[in-house]
Amino acid sequence: MSEAGMAMDEPARLEVDRLLDDRGTRIIVCCGSGGVGKTTTAAALGLRAAERGRRAVVLTIDPARRLAQSMGIDSLDNTPRKVTGVGVGGDEVDGDGRAPGELHAMMLDMKRTFDEIVEGHTDPERAEAILANPFYQSLSAGFAGTQEYMAMEKLGQLRARDDWDLIVVDTPPSRSALDFLDAPKRLGSFLDGKFIRVLMAPAKVGGRAGMKFLNVGMSLMTGTLSKLMGASLLKDVQTFVAAMDTMFGGFRTRADATFRLLQAPGTAFLVVAAPEPDALREAAYFVERLAAERMPLAGLVLNRVHGSDADQLSAERALAAAENLEEGGIVDQESGKAGLRDDDRSTPDTGLGVGADTTTDADGDADDVDEITAGLLRLHAERMQVIAREQRTRDRFTSLHPEVAVAEVAALPGDVHDLAGLRAIGERLAAGVPAGA
Repeated sequence: MSEAGMAMDEPARLEVDRLLDDRGTRIIVCCGSGGVGKTTTAAALGLRAAERGRRAVVLTIDPARRLAQSMGIDSLDNTPRKVTGVGVGGDEVDGDGRAPGELHAMMLDMKRTFDEIVEGHTDPERAEAILANPFYQSLSAGFAGTQEYMAMEKLGQLRARDDWDLIVVDTPPSRSALDFLDAPKRLGSFLDGKFIRVLMAPAKVGGRAGMKFLNVGMSLMTGTLSKLMGASLLKDVQTFVAAMDTMFGGFRTRADATFRLLQAPGTAFLVVAAPEPDALREAAYFVERLAAERMPLAGLVLNRVHGSDADQLSAERALAAAENLEEGGIVDQESGKAGLRDDDRSTPDTGLGVGADTTTDADGDADDVDEITAGLLRLHAERMQVIAREQRTRDRFTSLHPEVAVAEVAALPGDVHDLAGLRAIGERLAAGVPAGA
């Protein structure tokens, strides 16, 4: 292949360390489909940034317990917790002349974040009434879009505090790439929309006239809700809406403000994927959506990429070599036992009674080695086939989006369970290519 052809095939390399060292980058958003390592990637980025001198905080969404433990924290909650064992400590600079950084981590508690919004935007008496309302409790705990909206609310809170010069966000696992960008607006529109205004009308009118208005205006909805949930639900909703009256208008405003923050030059999106068709298909869709929304895309992180230090030996040659070993009489395919070599020669009897046994043992050892070698060649062939399949999947993505820089992260042999494991992921992120590539 010509150099020009190779240049077209190879995507631009995502320079992770340059991104982390850029003080103009204040927010990094890791997004993508579920199960591709977004949370681990976000934690590894935060750790590497802190050890390169940044004051970083990682906002994770529902992380596995072992990830919290890998940061030396028993549990994560809605309050940023400092991670110990990060950086060089003290006020000294490290070997590269960088000042020591800090790493904090937290897990989004969407209900607590919603509670903080209520408490921060209304008086104590009304806040107490809202927090005790059954409809509010259901809304804050699991209403569609609440998690995404609260993630953006928490991001806005962290950015406003200015305690950190880098915020790394692990976006919620979404069924669709659209959810992360659309759900906050949908929830804000719902809370500020005509539906809520109509529900507010009976409380403002009051008495039987108000209920009559509600029944006339939404007879179909109220009849269905009354059958399914009982009349008390409507009362809970009306009470909630009346108490929230002073907050209406704020939800959509804050959602719009955070959306503009995500579009700002100091924000960088990293789309995280695995070298699998479904994950990269959604990654491609996300790249297109980010471009449509004018969101600043830094690049693609491709996790769990396989490589080989013996990639000069192709799968075809490895399989051929294995077959040659097996067909050469070294392995008896029918019995599964080692056979005799064609050039076997008997060792003369030394008179010690060990000649024949020595020959047999030597032949058996040689046959065992060849059988193991054939097995290893087949394993190598399987690895090379996996690498080729991942390469084809990646190439389909890069052919559609050649402008997207890519960092390929070599797969680790086990799970990440401590800071050393996160550092290893960070090193692979910085390298940007799998081992042996």
